[in-house]
Amino acid sequence: MTATAMNKDGFGFELLARSGSARAGRITCAHGTVATPAFIPVGTAGTVKAMTPEAVAATGAEMVLANTYHLMLRPGAELIAKLGGLHRFMNWRRPILTDSGGFQVMSLAKFREITDGGVVFQSHLDGSRHELTPERAIEIQHQLGADISMVLDECTPYPASEADAAKSMRLSMGWAQRSAAAFDRRPGTGLFGIVQGGVWGDLRRESAAALIEIGFDGYAIGGLAVGEGRELMLSTLEATVPALPEEAPRYLMGAGYPADIIGAVGRGIDMFDCVLPTRSGRTGKAFTRRGEINIMNARHIEDPRPLDEACRCPACADYSRAYLSHLARAGEMLGGTLMSWHNLQFFQDLMAGLRDAIANDTFDAYATAFLAEYRSGDIEAL
Repeated sequence: MTATAMNKDGFGFELLARSGSARAGRITCAHGTVATPAFIPVGTAGTVKAMTPEAVAATGAEMVLANTYHLMLRPGAELIAKLGGLHRFMNWRRPILTDSGGFQVMSLAKFREITDGGVVFQSHLDGSRHELTPERAIEIQHQLGADISMVLDECTPYPASEADAAKSMRLSMGWAQRSAAAFDRRPGTGLFGIVQGGVWGDLRRESAAALIEIGFDGYAIGGLAVGEGRELMLSTLEATVPALPEEAPRYLMGAGYPADIIGAVGRGIDMFDCVLPTRSGRTGKAFTRRGEINIMNARHIEDPRPLDEACRCPACADYSRAYLSHLARAGEMLGGTLMSWHNLQFFQDLMAGLRDAIANDTFDAYATAFLAEYRSGDIEAL
């Protein structure tokens, strides 16, 4: 099957295959194409932590995420624009998606004040005050040169009452309208709306309808993977995804555990981002086909095996668990790099497997087999 939505300026999404509700497709941007389902490594401050851009690309990643709020504070969007934009600044020549700062509206709650106009932050770096409005968030993303920009929203925390979730969602819908009006479209760029509404299906559908009326190039689902648990997250997706346009990409923000990704792909989600692979790598946790490994556990100290014998990353091809355990215990930076590289490779391999399964209409079988092996546990130490 093929379904294509292309805006007049060259940003587009092509739906190539289905397996049940799971979809495989391709996003076309100013800086290249992105195969979906896609996992987007997080480069909050213009870098995927512990990794070079070349190493990130070597894992198969085709897009990275950078954060408007953090880059606004340091080094400043104006400076990045002066130096040629974020792609040149961080030496990443492929597509970039920028988070508008909406997540920080929730995560930095003690540092901000919300009004109908926008958000006033107290910088977590030096205490200085900064106002982030929908218009300013779009302006910053334009200065950065993002391929995909996000509307400013309030990421509704969990738990929230239905009344609080409704108030938050409707504020975000007003901001979405203003973000869309402020968006200065350049060739190959797109703007995504963000569905909010907590875990309340009626609110999610109301939010989706409001965004569709405004009109966006893609639709993100925010306010999930914030503590509600997998079952509630997936049931909220089931209430939300059918309300979104078939021809546009769908993006679940912040979800990163393998079972979450597989469950969401099975419900029609196309894009994911999460700090989990690199944050875990820096703290000695690896994701493998047989589950998670804490390299700091004593059983790895003398273990000559790789993390995962089927993985092609440098950590697995060239180094033993014993060496990785030594690096982690010694606090060596190389340990964080190798473990992060492995984790990013794991997630890109998972996405490639999902895309192949969808293309072959074997998604359910692939998902069942993958999760069974993942939950089987690591091979016993030698």
